[in-house]
Amino acid sequence: MTHQERIAATAAAFEAAMARLLARIEATPDSIAERVPADGGWSAAGIAWHVAVTNEQFAGLVEGSVPGARPPEPGFEETPFAEIAALVPSALDAPPKFHPPVGLTREEALARARASRDKMSQAIRAIPETRGLWTVKSVLGLVTVYQVGEWATAHVARHNAQAKRAIG
Repeated sequence: MTHQERIAATAAAFEAAMARLLARIEATPDSIAERVPADGGWSAAGIAWHVAVTNEQFAGLVEGSVPGARPPEPGFEETPFAEIAALVPSALDAPPKFHPPVGLTREEALARARASRDKMSQAIRAIPETRGLWTVKSVLGLVTVYQVGEWATAHVARHNAQAKRAIG
């Protein structure tokens, strides 16, 4: 796959995943989207907010405003993202800076999620070929800048399923 093909495929997958999440939250009344599940966890609005903050972090890693990406070591070979994703446990506890604030509204969450979608999409589409294989040390191990975009897509899909459960 060429650089341009990879960028186009990654951006399209991310944008489609975000469209599904946003459509779900947009179609949910405020009272349901803002309801925190009785057994704990986040409301659907909280999930959208978490996705937005994570997208912002991912976009920063991709475009370089968040430090962390480095040129690959000599001899580096990219691990297929499917192998990396298979290592993700079924439940993860996000660091507090990625938790939604108390009293978050559906509209606040949607506004941030839409802005983060645009920022991440632009970051993916602007990855220069010379930066795509730069590496980032992450909770998933060593990933490339290309794979940060793939991770963002998987993250959105995972949380879309969580939002579906929260909505009921």
